[in-house]
Amino acid sequence: MKEKNAATLQKALKLKTRMKKKKPKFVRQESWRYKRLKKNWRRPRGIDNKMRRKIKGWPPTVNVGYRGPKAARGLHASGYEEVLVYNSEELERVTPETQAIRIAHTVGKRKRVKILVDARRRKIKILNFKEAREEKKNVEEEETAEKESAKKENRKSERKEKNFEEEQGNDDRS
Repeated sequence: MKEKNAATLQKALKLKTRMKKKKPKFVRQESWRYKRLKKNWRRPRGIDNKMRRKIKGWPPTVNVGYRGPKAARGLHASGYEEVLVYNSEELERVTPETQAIRIAHTVGKRKRVKILVDARRRKIKILNFKEAREEKKNVEEEETAEKESAKKENRKSERKEKNFEEEQGNDDRS
């Protein structure tokens, strides 16, 4: 049963990607004409509106016919259901077989790394892994930079002490 379901899901995802290529970019009426109108879709409602009446030469309107296959609706292209995560405690509610996580953009570096580690341990797929990997690398670089600066500070303080001792020795001789 699971194999059959997985096969139909894969088929539906392939169909969804093919359909998405053919689907037009729906634009708001006359947004190309006026700068003040944004491109984002608004339903045309006027009584004489050419787009609403589907007159030839006008852009297509949103229709049920452009909808994707039911099995693939709401799924990520990888076939997993997306779950937005803000902290590592929310990972407990995720099922790794069917769901994948996306770390919210408002999450800071420290929490992001903690979520990354916990997700790896639980074998949960991370959809924005590239960003998380970069964050982890940045955190590691900052830590190494802090260690190096601490070493430099140590060396400076040792030199100062050494110079001070030498000056004290010179004062005693004269």
